[in-house]
Amino acid sequence: MHQRYYTVLLILALLTIKYHTSAQDSLNTLNSAQLISIVKQYHPVLKQANLAILQSSAEITIARAAFDPLLQHSSGRKTFDGTNYYNYGNTQLTIPTWYGVEVTTGIETLNGSRLDPTQTVGNNSYFGISVPLAKDLVIDKRRAYLQQAKIINQLEQVQRRAIVNDILMEAIDAYWQWVNAYNTYVVIKNAVKVNEQRLELVRKTYQFGERPAIDTTEALAQLQSFEYEQNQYWLTFLNAGLALNAYLWQANGTPYSLPTTVVPITTWEAETPINTLNLSITDLLQVAQASHPQLQVYNYKLDYLTVDRQLKFQELLPKINFNYNQLGKGYNILKTTTTGPLFQNNFQYGIKLEVPLRLSQGRGAYKVAQLKLQQTNLDLALKRQQIELKIKSYYNEMITYVKQIQLQTLNYNNNQRLVKAEEQRFFNGESSLFLINSRENKTLEALEKLIALKTKYYKTLYALQWSAGLLQ
Repeated sequence: MHQRYYTVLLILALLTIKYHTSAQDSLNTLNSAQLISIVKQYHPVLKQANLAILQSSAEITIARAAFDPLLQHSSGRKTFDGTNYYNYGNTQLTIPTWYGVEVTTGIETLNGSRLDPTQTVGNNSYFGISVPLAKDLVIDKRRAYLQQAKIINQLEQVQRRAIVNDILMEAIDAYWQWVNAYNTYVVIKNAVKVNEQRLELVRKTYQFGERPAIDTTEALAQLQSFEYEQNQYWLTFLNAGLALNAYLWQANGTPYSLPTTVVPITTWEAETPINTLNLSITDLLQVAQASHPQLQVYNYKLDYLTVDRQLKFQELLPKINFNYNQLGKGYNILKTTTTGPLFQNNFQYGIKLEVPLRLSQGRGAYKVAQLKLQQTNLDLALKRQQIELKIKSYYNEMITYVKQIQLQTLNYNNNQRLVKAEEQRFFNGESSLFLINSRENKTLEALEKLIALKTKYYKTLYALQWSAGLLQ
C-alpha cells in the first residue's frame, strides 16, 4: 500500500511539471508604457535638448535686434579765444525695415562762426530713406541671420525629436533584455522547485525500496544543475536591471535604482503601447519619408545653406546705395514733406558705388555655398535610402519572428508531450529517471528559446517604429 502510494505521488509530481513564466515575486511591476513616460519626462539628455531649443529661441531675439529702431543723439561745442566755433546738436531716429530700406528722421541745430559751408545753420528737421539698389536689396546679413536663427530653432526642435527617438529605442532595448532575463530566471526557478520536490519523493521511494539508490543521485544532479543555472540567471537579471537603471531618473534630476522587487508585467501581450503600433510597411515608409526627424534635420540644413547661398550671391553684385533726405527749417518734422516736390528744393541725396573688379571673394564664397548644398543633398539621399532599408529590414525580421515563434511554440508543446510520455513509461517500469531528466532539459531549452524569440519579436516591433522615427 505504501509502495503504491509513493509511486503515485511521484508520478503526480512529474505530471505537474510546468514551466510557465507567469510567476512573480512581487506585485510591483514596470511596463514599457511607464518606462517611456519616465524617460520622456526626466532623462537629462532630453532636458539638455529642451535647453538647446530655449537657447536657439534666445538667438532669434538677438538676430531681431538688428531690426530694432535706433534713437541716437549727438552734440558738441567748441569755443576758442572768445570765438564760438560751433554749437551742434542732432537727435535722430532710424527705423530698419525687412527689405533693406532704412527710414530716418531727426532734428538738428547748428550755430557758430567757423562752420562748414555745406552745413545748414539754425534749427532744421529732416526725413529720409536709404535704399540698396543692387547688393543687399534681396537679402542682407541681418535678414539672413534672422532667417537662419529661425531655421536653427526649428532644427533644434527636430533634433530633439531625433534624440527622443534614439533614447527611447535604447531604453526599450534595455527593458526587453530585462524582461527576457526575468522570465528566463523564473523558468529555472520553477524547475528548481519541481526538482526539489522530485528529489524528496525519489528519496522516499528509495527508502521504501521501490527505486534504486542511483535514482537519488540522478535527481540530485539534476537539481544541482538547475540551482547553478538559477544563480547565473539571477546575476543576468541583476545586471539587466543595472543597464535599465541608466534610463531611469527622478524629477529632481537624480538617478533612480530599480529595486529587485520590481519585475515586468505578467503577460507580455498586455503591453499597452504594442497594441497601438503601426505595423503597415506602406504606412511606415510614407510616414518616414514625410516626417522622419533625421530627414527633417537635413531639410532644415538645406534651408539654412540656401539662405547662406543667397547671402553669398550678394557678393557678386555691385554695391549701389541711394540716400535721400527731405529737409525743412525748424523743428516741425511734418513740414519737411510739404516744402515742395522731391529733387527740387530742400533736399539732400547721394549715391555710393563700389565694384570689386575681380569679384574673387564673391565667386569663391558662392562656390563654397553651392558645394555645401550639393554635399548636403547627397547626404539626404543617402540617409533616405538607409532609413528605407532599415524599415524593410526590421519588417522582414518581424514577419520571420512571428513564424519562428509559432514553430517554436509547437516544438515546446511537443517536448512537453514527450516528457509526459516518458513519465508514463517510467510509471510502467519501461523508462528511467535519466531519460525523464533528458526530456525535461530539452523542454526547458525549448522554452528558453521561445522566450528569447518573443523578446526579439517585441524589440523588433519597437525597432520598426524607431526606424520610421515614430518613437516620441
